[in-house]
Amino acid sequence: MQPVLIAGYVALFVALGAAFLFVNLLIGWLVRPRLPNSEKLEVYECGEPTIGSSFVQFDLRFYVVALLFIIFDVEVALFFPWATVFGKAVQLADPAFVTVQADGQTLTPAAAGLMRELGLENPAVPVFPDAAVGAAEAVSYAGTLLSRTAAVDMAAFFAVLLTGFAYVWYRGDLDWVRAVSSQVAAGQAAAAGGRSTTRNMTGNTTG
Repeated sequence: MQPVLIAGYVALFVALGAAFLFVNLLIGWLVRPRLPNSEKLEVYECGEPTIGSSFVQFDLRFYVVALLFIIFDVEVALFFPWATVFGKAVQLADPAFVTVQADGQTLTPAAAGLMRELGLENPAVPVFPDAAVGAAEAVSYAGTLLSRTAAVDMAAFFAVLLTGFAYVWYRGDLDWVRAVSSQVAAGQAAAAGGRSTTRNMTGNTTG
């Protein structure tokens, strides 16, 4: 049943995405102005005339920035499944959320559904041998443990992400004119050293 439900969600998502795209394209086709002329029919329309051939080698810095963006963008995308798990765990830990039915042994449909979404095929009231708690308290405690674990995991992941960002920043990979700036800094240092040497020599000669 679970694979069929997931497949249904995926199919619904694809259908809604395709419908959203088609409706926007249709509206744009209906309401857009139609003023064809030589400039509008050009492939490159950006306010500037094209110069030279389009088959030129791009600066390597474009690729570096693009790669850094893709790396960090993919890592940030992992926050979404974490947020889903963390949100469901917090909901289970909420005392106001009814998780156990009146018999005190059976999960409510809402709580069982949350546990299935968290990956449990046969959700049941968790049992903690070392703690004598009721069924509702056990579910709430399990949700608290899961939310804390998820928070610690994401904090560690975010720390690694920030460390990598600090590393590329320290290396100068985010500087667009990295090579030129280092050469300018070296030239300024050399010029400052030359001026100080000239002053010393002038002072010694005058003395």
